[in-house]
Amino acid sequence: MRAERVLDCRNHHGEGIFWNAEDQRMWWTDIEGLALWSYDPATGSHAKQTVAERVCCFAPRASGGLIIAYADRVVLADLGTGAETLVCEFEPGNPETRMNDGRTDRSGRLIVGGMNEVSGTPNSSVISIGADLSVTKLIDGVSCANSTCFSADGGTMFFADTPDREIVAYDYDPRSGAVTNRRVHASFRDEPGLPDGSCVDADGGVWNAEWEGHRVVRVAPNGEIDQVIEVPVWKPTCCAFGGPDLDTLYITTSRLMSDDRALQKEPDSGGLFAVKPGVRGVLDAPFKG
Repeated sequence: MRAERVLDCRNHHGEGIFWNAEDQRMWWTDIEGLALWSYDPATGSHAKQTVAERVCCFAPRASGGLIIAYADRVVLADLGTGAETLVCEFEPGNPETRMNDGRTDRSGRLIVGGMNEVSGTPNSSVISIGADLSVTKLIDGVSCANSTCFSADGGTMFFADTPDREIVAYDYDPRSGAVTNRRVHASFRDEPGLPDGSCVDADGGVWNAEWEGHRVVRVAPNGEIDQVIEVPVWKPTCCAFGGPDLDTLYITTSRLMSDDRALQKEPDSGGLFAVKPGVRGVLDAPFKG
């Protein structure tokens, strides 16, 4: 199967896409383009809101507004008024790291991980932010956090430290938010790209955007790749199911570190792509805090 471009948004680095059931729109961030984007699949309309800093990931709040993970901190935000409330700083003692990938769990916590964008040293982490705004470190020794997503029943957390070329799974306690029993779920050693952002489907599959791989793949519950979606640009970044029936897979892409020659060859880089892969997704919970 092949994904088709649905929006020529030319993101510098599109990421962190999700379906917002409240407004029936896909939302995502252009981290390096300093913008939040949304897309209405019913009408094809889109909106772009510029931001002053890099938004690495974000999620809607059940009480209204957003929780936003900037590069160096997490805030509760009201886009209408611009008001923000600080939740926590992220690794203030390490100037090389920033936040990267994140997603809410089935209980409404935000799980977000970091990356070392200077040296690639595995000295960042993954944190959990609860409804009471408490912050807990879940994983340490991370180089580039990606692929965070949760099984439909909330009992498994999937995660990738991208340079390791594998997606791992943890037993996840939806009540406490604790992770245990780390194991390799899928190896990407023979894949053309690196594991980037992921989402799950209702049948237990994990869909992963392969950075620099021209594709999105489905990892079956047994850990084998059983479906491949071709993406006609080099750098897919993240994916999420959307639409009223959650039956369309939307894919963000990037122009980051692509020179003029590469962009002339693939002018759709940075666009939003979509495909109907024959399965349905699972709606993410809003942040409960």
